[in-house]
Amino acid sequence: MRHVSILVPKGAAALGCIEGSFILFTKTNDFLAARGRPPQFAVQLVGLTGDAQVYDRLFSVRPDVTIDKIRKTDLIIIPAVNGNPDDVIAMNKGFFPWIVRQYQSGAEIASLCVGAFLLAATGLMKGKHCATHWMSANDFRKRFPEVNLVSESIITDENGIYTSGGAHSFWNLLLYMLEKYTDREIAVYASKFYEIEIDRDKQSPFLIFNGQKDHGDDVVKKAQELIESGYRERITVDHLCDTLAVGRRSLERRFKQATGNTVSEYIQRVRIEAAKKNLETGRKNVNEAMYEAGYSDTKAFREVFKKIAGMSPLDYRTRYNRVAVSA
Repeated sequence: MRHVSILVPKGAAALGCIEGSFILFTKTNDFLAARGRPPQFAVQLVGLTGDAQVYDRLFSVRPDVTIDKIRKTDLIIIPAVNGNPDDVIAMNKGFFPWIVRQYQSGAEIASLCVGAFLLAATGLMKGKHCATHWMSANDFRKRFPEVNLVSESIITDENGIYTSGGAHSFWNLLLYMLEKYTDREIAVYASKFYEIEIDRDKQSPFLIFNGQKDHGDDVVKKAQELIESGYRERITVDHLCDTLAVGRRSLERRFKQATGNTVSEYIQRVRIEAAKKNLETGRKNVNEAMYEAGYSDTKAFREVFKKIAGMSPLDYRTRYNRVAVSA
């Protein structure tokens, strides 16, 4: 029997992450029983105190047990936590020594969505890969530069620590773990029961690029503005250096440090975001969207688009443009 501990954090937590995790693992015992197999999971809600936590002003969740009563657990699930990350981390720092001790004793840990902020605050993520909601990527990198954030991924699995991408993609991580703990048959059945697309591993199609500007480098900010206003032209790193009167090596170093992207990556992401918007609305075909985004090489455009958006331009247009689909 695997003991699952779902944290009930203080502050504003995503109720769906707590409820979804609880339901999936408890319901799996029913799936197993229907096949004549023994239950595999004992699930508890775990808090710093026994007090009920109220989320979204309406929903209260009362822990089954406090952390001081749990000598050993097998899996700790950290749900998404909302609000100012610094405040949430401060309110829940009492969990951190317990999480670290449990991990050192063999427990596995899974953070869901922005629960990654709490997980990273334990210090266990240094040098490891981590996923979180793409909207929180810049904020996460700023707070935890020692963690290797992979903002396009839905699932990471490294040394018994799991993380998931944004919002409802936590279900994909839960299914992934369910397959590891049981088998493929049970995971597939659960995905069909809850009507969740299994084996999704990228949140790239959902990502909206918004360049990091919360930094104090005015030269880099000016470079970002030039890119965002002139992406349709053949803007280059050398052009930016000439315009800003700064050396290439200096600009590249400062730009990467400030934004998390190289200059070339930033140009590509701005262009692809423009192409995505053109493909989402109206009747523009792929070539028209390509030209308006500053590309002239069809092959290069398709390759870069798929790398960033996780699918081809045509597939993207088909998925998100109702006018194009009905035409």
